[in-house]
Amino acid sequence: MLGDFGDRAARVGLSTRPDFALVGVLRIPEAQSSPWVSLSRRIAAAIGLLFTAALVVYLGRAGYRDNTESELSFLDAFYYATVSLSTTGYGDITPASPEARLANIIIITPLRILFLIVLVGTTISVLTERSRQAFKIQRWRRSVRNHTVVVGYGTKGRTAIDAMLGDGVHPAEVVVVDTDAVALDAAANAGLVTVHGSATQSDVLRLAGVQNAASVIVAANRDDTAVLVTLTARELNKKAKIVVAIREAENTHLLRQSGADSVVVSSETAGRLLGIATTTPTVVEMMEDLLTPEQGFAVAEREVEPSEIGGSPRHLSDIVLGVVRDGDLIRVGEPQVDAIEAGDKLLYIRRAAK
Repeated sequence: MLGDFGDRAARVGLSTRPDFALVGVLRIPEAQSSPWVSLSRRIAAAIGLLFTAALVVYLGRAGYRDNTESELSFLDAFYYATVSLSTTGYGDITPASPEARLANIIIITPLRILFLIVLVGTTISVLTERSRQAFKIQRWRRSVRNHTVVVGYGTKGRTAIDAMLGDGVHPAEVVVVDTDAVALDAAANAGLVTVHGSATQSDVLRLAGVQNAASVIVAANRDDTAVLVTLTARELNKKAKIVVAIREAENTHLLRQSGADSVVVSSETAGRLLGIATTTPTVVEMMEDLLTPEQGFAVAEREVEPSEIGGSPRHLSDIVLGVVRDGDLIRVGEPQVDAIEAGDKLLYIRRAAK
């Protein structure tokens, strides 16, 4: 009990915390690159800094003195830059004039620091990871709008996201909320923004940007958790479309009262498909095809074209299943949709892009 209280207290005020304090809770995916590419970039940066320092010394060579009292060549300047940036410093070439010493203070010393940072880049990258993440979090929180928040990255949540990505949704438009660190790692590896925390807490949902989201998918493992998450999400966002997956059909009315726009009963849906498959397996195959946007056929929604207004949906070239009018689905064949009206949307079957 005390542990739960402490965890809840630690979560309070998440949305008001400074960005730096959110590192580890909110994770923004980073572009992955090959280790060889990263190493090549570091080597190129180090060489560039070395040549820059050598050029600065060569341009001010009149202010430097070596043991032979001769004027510095570019090779001498390159040698001095090498031993200086690596902090070796043999003392055989030294800045003698005030101008050369000033150049060492203003230019060579910063270059030396940058050179060392590049050389020990692996260690520095670990130390600066939190700063980079804090900056990304700050930028993301300012710009995130009209995205989709997915609560739960289990089988249902992953499948829902895969369907969205297959339908053209960009990974940056999806935010995953879960308490399972392993699941969040998998989501982050898929290029998704993740939030570690319980979606039953309003601060966690605020951190995921639910108040600015266009839709919310609740794929929790328990129906009572789904109800609480739906209530919290609807309180934060009155306009977002909330879709919920539950196990038991008897809880459907609770989800509707909590603010869910659509409720999917996963166990009953799977049961129906299993029953149909025993007699007509090809029907199940076609249903799977329609629900997979990447191949074959797919169920889609589109706006009515001006030339289609007034006509019957049954006479269109597309196979129309229903008409969405004022947010309500009216199936083809009902008298209300004998004539298409302006503002209607058509639910139709399209061939998925290959």
